[in-house]
Amino acid sequence: MTDRRVVVLVVPAEGSWAPPGRTVDAWRLALAEDTYEVLAALDRVDVAVAVAGGGETALAPVSELTWPGTPVYTVGPGRPVLDAVELAGPAAAVVAVSHDVPDLPGLLIGKLFRALSSADIAVTPAEDGSLAAIGVNVPTAGWVAEVAPVFDTALSLLEARKPRRHAVAVGPGWHRLRSAADIARLDPGLEGWDATRSLLGRS
Repeated sequence: MTDRRVVVLVVPAEGSWAPPGRTVDAWRLALAEDTYEVLAALDRVDVAVAVAGGGETALAPVSELTWPGTPVYTVGPGRPVLDAVELAGPAAAVVAVSHDVPDLPGLLIGKLFRALSSADIAVTPAEDGSLAAIGVNVPTAGWVAEVAPVFDTALSLLEARKPRRHAVAVGPGWHRLRSAADIARLDPGLEGWDATRSLLGRS
């Protein structure tokens, strides 16, 4: 086992919604591209991308968004987060990030890694009650494997199942872009989220 830390971006093979006038696939890929750029800029971590629920044909458009050498692989739809963690390779800790947080501050990922020094799992809660990022120690604790958390897992479920007080660490919250109302949370004054910004700016 190494002390290598890995961040895995988990991208669904298909999108579920898009703002008016934008295609679902274009929106999904714009969000994923910007989220990947946030993660790729982090210090002292390796980045990989997992495409959830699709076959090999789903990899090509996602691979085009990444820098050369970035691992891109598929995971099943049933346990996308833990499968993505397992396939990330030898590491002491892995953080899986949902694709729809294009303006996520990289600092929040660092907080999850620090929390994993004592917790089995560390999460960034989203404002809608879901999770924006999920970090786990490797090997995965048995109770975490049983719960098999995904980004829609409620924090209350993790709290109810944890075997000890500090097994779950909760970092600062953020927001995901899962509906048209969420777009208002993007701050035009902040740098980043260029692909999302560009797509939203098209008439």
